[in-house]
Amino acid sequence: MTMNKVLIIGNVGGDPEMRYTPNGNPVTSFSVATNRRYTAGGEEREETQWFRVSAWNRLAETCNQYVTKGMKVFVDGRLSTREWVGQDGQTRTSLEVTAFDIQFLNRPGEAGGGQGGDAGGGGYAPGPPPDGAEDLPW
Repeated sequence: MTMNKVLIIGNVGGDPEMRYTPNGNPVTSFSVATNRRYTAGGEEREETQWFRVSAWNRLAETCNQYVTKGMKVFVDGRLSTREWVGQDGQTRTSLEVTAFDIQFLNRPGEAGGGQGGDAGGGGYAPGPPPDGAEDLPW
């Protein structure tokens, strides 16, 4: 048995972007930042890690409608690698999180907007992204 699962709680870095695959399937992408505080050599430090998140189909539509910059979210998904050729002709690779489920953690009226609740990911086993999704450059 193998497993590829990622759980992230963080703040959305910018408003989401929704696109459609050539087959008409919606995909919404946005970034999420997590912070870690630690002490090194007696000095307190903070480290920020950024994650690119992609949501597909109905979850993509829900995220596009409700996710806003600054909102706190819980993302349940898997790590995926994407490879594409940049404008300079060089092959590039990125690591992103393909979301199975997204929970909105802000309460209504809190900073970052949004509503508390479930984005309706439909469970933990949505299957692979739609045909042609592997060829998308984001």
